[in-house]
Amino acid sequence: MLQHARPLALTLLVAMGGTIQLGLPIPAAAAEAAAAVGSPVSYRHAEVDGMRIFYREAGPTNAPHVLLLHGFGASSAMFRDLIPQLATRYHVIAPDLPGFGLTEVPAARRYRYSFASIAQTMAAFTEVVGLKRYSVYVFDYGAPTGFRMALKNPERITAIISQNGNAYEEGLSKAWAPIQAYWKEPSAANRNALRPLMTFEMTKWQYLEGVKDKSKVSPDGYTLAQVALDRPGNIEVQLDLFGDYQSNVDLYPRFQAYFRDRKPPLLAVWGRNDPFFLAAGAEAYKRDNANAEVHFYDTGHFALETHAQEIGAEVLRFLDRVTDKR
Repeated sequence: MLQHARPLALTLLVAMGGTIQLGLPIPAAAAEAAAAVGSPVSYRHAEVDGMRIFYREAGPTNAPHVLLLHGFGASSAMFRDLIPQLATRYHVIAPDLPGFGLTEVPAARRYRYSFASIAQTMAAFTEVVGLKRYSVYVFDYGAPTGFRMALKNPERITAIISQNGNAYEEGLSKAWAPIQAYWKEPSAANRNALRPLMTFEMTKWQYLEGVKDKSKVSPDGYTLAQVALDRPGNIEVQLDLFGDYQSNVDLYPRFQAYFRDRKPPLLAVWGRNDPFFLAAGAEAYKRDNANAEVHFYDTGHFALETHAQEIGAEVLRFLDRVTDKR
């Protein structure tokens, strides 16, 4: 059974089907020490639809809720510096999506890895942990996951924070070309052409590209992400999700109609130098919601790795303005 190690000696135990496959020490002292400035973080599991969803939780449970949804090449660990900031005034929950981090999906579950399935699982997760209405912070894969949840139950979403979470075709960079080729022709050759995207070198590049001072990026993030990618069977899971991402693009018009019709309070905080999701995707939110706020930071895709303090302050300012505290 997975146990979260002590904060200053974090050890990752990756499980598949309840059997420990790998143990690797991860340097996380600096990241975990950030919890001291805010509410202590708890590390839990929730039983959801035959899976054990790992999640981080902090802040007063009677405060307004904020759900944090990570993306590809990451887990809830990407929020390690943001959670303590938000938890000073909000109840914050950050799960690991199925196929990522420390969430356990037994092989016997025969889970179908698609964005529809992940959104359904996350909706069930919110029910289990008692989130009736909440703001949602979305990043990368977390964006189509959160937006699908919003389409199904719009009354439950009180605000949206999109951090490099795309919903517009103009936001897709040329880096998507090999994945788009797989959408057009899902052949074995096109699928195999995507495997290099999950090497350690590529994972590290995703974290560092667009960052001016690369010494500011802790190796914790990309090292932890690669450990999860390398567990048995997970490369095929990620290839399935690459292929299924086309279903998100197909839903972009519905996401945009939701922004226009429901006009949820929306804040985009964006690494301007993202090699995958362009700044145009952030600006586009204002086309469908004139009240959307857009802020850029001189960094890459994983903007929290270098600008957690600045983004945290902006998110708090936004939430304090739009959240009903009653």
